[in-house]
Amino acid sequence: MSAKVLIVDDERILVKGLAKSLNNEGYRTEVAFDGESAREKVRKTEFDLIILDIMLPGVDGLTLCREIRALSGVPIIMLTARGDDIDKIIGLEMGADDYLAKPFNVRELLARIKAVLRRSSQESVKGTGQIVCGGIVIDTLRRKVKAEGKEIDLTGKEFELLLYLAGMSGRIFTRDQLLKNIWGYDYIGEDRTVDVHIRRLREKIEPEPGKPRYILTKWGVGYFFNEED
Repeated sequence: MSAKVLIVDDERILVKGLAKSLNNEGYRTEVAFDGESAREKVRKTEFDLIILDIMLPGVDGLTLCREIRALSGVPIIMLTARGDDIDKIIGLEMGADDYLAKPFNVRELLARIKAVLRRSSQESVKGTGQIVCGGIVIDTLRRKVKAEGKEIDLTGKEFELLLYLAGMSGRIFTRDQLLKNIWGYDYIGEDRTVDVHIRRLREKIEPEPGKPRYILTKWGVGYFFNEED
């Protein structure tokens, strides 16, 4: 069955155009023009992906993103008319999987949607079952993670990033490599996206985030997963 996408934006002409483009690509779509309506739809319907504008009447997009993330790991792509980097960083901190500034090319958005859905639907890396690295246990079938015996709530993108690093533990990846392999498209100039997700992962899985044990930095190169005690 085709993926179901919720489009949340108060620009009705934009929403109409996006819905038509997505429908033409085979997606099923629902729309909401304000935060309250979107909130109700999310509570009643299971979506495969949400396209969420930051500037919304009533409940703003950042607040809604945080609320959705508390309930679900559904992939979220945020939209904004602002060019401020801080908006993007805050959106990622709230749990968004991707970010696109207006105005944008519809083909680029479609490419990002496909990449996000592809990554979120992957059930395993290097086979099936569990990946155990030190005190981290990754259930690739159920998409669950435990750190030191405690189940950890991760967003879809956080899970994919952890799974990718742990699946090739010890190998160092540059930010560009992680962007290409996890986000699935060219994200030139946006390497802070990786840094934000790495920081969030450390806060969730590391006993001492300030002194990471699992996700380590090779200064001047990139990041790697350390399974050794």
